[in-house]
Amino acid sequence: MAALPFVQHLRDVALGVDIILSDIWGVIHDGLTAFPEACDALQTFRADGGTVVLITNAPRPADSVQRQLHKLGVQDAAYDAIVSSGDLTRQFVAAHPGSLLLIGPDRDHSIVRGLEVEFAPLGAADTIVCTGLFDDETETPDDYREMLAQALARRLPLICANPDIVVERGDRLIYCAGAIAELYRTLGGEVIFYGKPYPPIYDRALGLARALRGGSGRVLAIGDSVRTDLAGANAMGLDCLFLTRGIHADEFKGLDQLDDAAVRQFFGETKPPLALMHALRW
Repeated sequence: MAALPFVQHLRDVALGVDIILSDIWGVIHDGLTAFPEACDALQTFRADGGTVVLITNAPRPADSVQRQLHKLGVQDAAYDAIVSSGDLTRQFVAAHPGSLLLIGPDRDHSIVRGLEVEFAPLGAADTIVCTGLFDDETETPDDYREMLAQALARRLPLICANPDIVVERGDRLIYCAGAIAELYRTLGGEVIFYGKPYPPIYDRALGLARALRGGSGRVLAIGDSVRTDLAGANAMGLDCLFLTRGIHADEFKGLDQLDDAAVRQFFGETKPPLALMHALRW
């Protein structure tokens, strides 16, 4: 396994790339603040003729994600389209009538906006949709163990609208829906995941990008998670530019290259990314 370089600029690896599928959280913002250099890099790539689709495990529809980006100061010029795991989850809910228990904070309720949904408590629900923890500032997945045990006894399927285990919020890591879903799976529950690293979100993003371009082209994925961004890119046969400023920042602190042993330590049996970069810049 060859050593991995740290590159300084997106342009170092974007030559010949036509389409970028970029993660959002950890790449262009940290949940509280936008990263201007990253936004400028994507905008420059588009100005040079490239197509950018933001691909996110946000458990909200794309228009809600866009409103959040506006609040953080991310301009529409940085991307052509957004595809979210929330969009795919909405499709599932719309196609599967029945009573629903929604686990997650109020801010994620847009995931069922405009849908005919019958809500029910745990004892009467047919399906659980999890967008996150009710209070991700104070709770941990273990707080849901008793609830999940009751769901398992009723053999309820759990639809995970965000496969991320953790995500950045400023300088902290907070738990996401994926942490609850993985706990339910270890207990023996049925879990259906929507979002990265699973193919449907990539299929939709690539379909949008190719429709916008009027054809295909070389694709580069950008992200900061081994479990979702890198694994998803590998599953789709895509090159991945891996950013180290995100959820793995502590592991990469002080490094400017990875030798063979370090590549194995960080990525194990997972195919390593095309290159590493601390923070996205043109």
